[in-house]
Amino acid sequence: MKLYCLSGHPTLPCNVLKFKSTTIMLDCGLDTTAALYFLPLPLVHSPRLSKLPGWVSKDGAINLEKELKECSGRVFVDSQPEFCLPEKELLDLSTIDVILISNYHCMMALPYITEHTGFTGAVYATEPTLQIGRLLMEELVTFMERVPKAQAATCWKNKEIQRLLPGPLKDAVDVWSWRKCYSVQEVNSALSKVQLVGYSQKVELFGAVQVTPLSSGYSLGSSNWIIQSHYEKVSYVSGSSLLTTHPQPMEQSSLKNSDVLILTGLTQIPTANPDGMLGEFCSNLAMTIRAGGNVLVPCYSSGVIYDLLECLYQFMDSANLGSTPFYFISPVANSSLEFSQIFAEWLCQNKQSKVYLPEPPFPHAELIQTNKLKHYPSIHGDFSSEFRQPCVVFTGHPSLRFGDVVHFMELWGKSSLNTIIFTEPDFSYLDALAPYQPLAMKCVYCPIDTRLNFHQVSKLLKDIQPLHVVCPEPYTQPPPAQPHRSDLMLELQPPPMAYRRCSVLGLPFRRRYERIHLLPELARSLVPSEIKAGVSVATVSAVLQSKDNKHVLQPAPKPTPVPPSKKRKRVTEEPPESLNPKPLLSGAVPLEPFLAMLHKNGITEVKVEETADGHILHLQTEDVLIQLEEDATHIICDNNEPLRTALRDLVLRFLQKL
Repeated sequence: MKLYCLSGHPTLPCNVLKFKSTTIMLDCGLDTTAALYFLPLPLVHSPRLSKLPGWVSKDGAINLEKELKECSGRVFVDSQPEFCLPEKELLDLSTIDVILISNYHCMMALPYITEHTGFTGAVYATEPTLQIGRLLMEELVTFMERVPKAQAATCWKNKEIQRLLPGPLKDAVDVWSWRKCYSVQEVNSALSKVQLVGYSQKVELFGAVQVTPLSSGYSLGSSNWIIQSHYEKVSYVSGSSLLTTHPQPMEQSSLKNSDVLILTGLTQIPTANPDGMLGEFCSNLAMTIRAGGNVLVPCYSSGVIYDLLECLYQFMDSANLGSTPFYFISPVANSSLEFSQIFAEWLCQNKQSKVYLPEPPFPHAELIQTNKLKHYPSIHGDFSSEFRQPCVVFTGHPSLRFGDVVHFMELWGKSSLNTIIFTEPDFSYLDALAPYQPLAMKCVYCPIDTRLNFHQVSKLLKDIQPLHVVCPEPYTQPPPAQPHRSDLMLELQPPPMAYRRCSVLGLPFRRRYERIHLLPELARSLVPSEIKAGVSVATVSAVLQSKDNKHVLQPAPKPTPVPPSKKRKRVTEEPPESLNPKPLLSGAVPLEPFLAMLHKNGITEVKVEETADGHILHLQTEDVLIQLEEDATHIICDNNEPLRTALRDLVLRFLQKL
């Protein structure tokens, strides 16, 4: 059993498991942090960004004015942002049988895998994961296609040139694996391969293994996966949460008795408490609005935004924010808000019960009805005529490199009355803000990540007790910025097996058993013999048939009678006689009763020597050695066949014949 690790990002995993005769991809996360090296794509013409000087090396030897621009003391790539793909060279991706998706954030690279590698397998995901994943992909495509770039920048990726560039561009890794965004056609083609599954639904793969999704408690439809055969069990835990938020709670008991547990997707901010961050978010927002400023919240169009809106719903009246407009701007804003209301069976019990009242499970439905929350596909159109300040704007993309957020950064960045509040933990907020410096607007970092922290995961692993744990390398050491914090790492016995991008791990257990079915007529012919209390054994002569990873013992076919022939047959053509198989022996030869038996049969001079495997008996008068071992008995006797046969018969008296 092998694990191929195609992604170096702990919360955007992509691993391939070879288990029995199947090849299973576990998630295909897309690392969008590469976008931070690129200039923002403004929806409205930006004089500031259009007049940036091109970059030329100090000695003038390298001139990349068309590809690189200097902005706020840094150098950025001036082309459509690119993303870091999972590794494609480590193994042949066309051999993948199935892709299991754990949540909608971990499927964003799916079109790159299914459309460009010869993939012909199936993809399994829950319905909310598929539908919200589709929204996020369509949003990403729209962001890119709304602001097309004429040229693509590739010269700077040359190794000899890249190492001469200023930081952080010269330190960017795997730049040749970066690719532009996919198209809507590729998204539709990729998602047409997805087969929907429900929690605890067992899906059989080629008769070899069974896969089952379990609720992971992180987002709508998010799953952990059990991958098991009759005798082995692998658990894949990715993006799980024990906090009480809007999704169904995490299912833990089914993860018990795992031979191997693959652990990814822990919180990216282990020192930040989500409840504390929500409180800070609300208080900073209220302070800015009271001072007459605007609040910008760069966020994804699904996920934490549901909890933010719910928190604000409860907080608005007490903070006298009742008249402040809230705007949610995304190409998929309307669909996202509606989907959250219709996936009732995937919500926690508290929200499910509201559906039967009937009430909408999320309060943002009421905010929309009362015109406190308005949603728009873009800043163009209705929004520009209805927009009033001060206000709160939720929009994407959290990287600040594309989407409507770029326009608001240019619009509000010069006033210290305004505040930008970062709630998504995926991007360094300092790197995200770099091309907008110098910035007058206040910046607040309130990362809200509800995934498991190290304390929670240690407790979980104690409860479910897997034999072996496999995890990304960063989880096995303290954070580089806090080397003294040993509580921010996994400390287990035995130590976890760590992986990094492009590593191949041999998982530490061997398959020892296989299940075989007997046909009824063969079972009827068996004659069991009890060899000890509760254990019976029977010999069988049969034909083993293996098909689709199912093994069946069938009665041996009877030899077909040869039709009489007029030709005279040679003697060598006579069919061989079918010999009955020799009986099998079981049991042990006890030393003292065997010596007594020898004595009774006239063999009295016996010297006994103890060995590591048993005993050696030297019959001195007869000059014979008998080796008694746990699983074998040897009689060494030269030129005295009658004696050897007599001794053999004495040994057989202590053994059972099957």
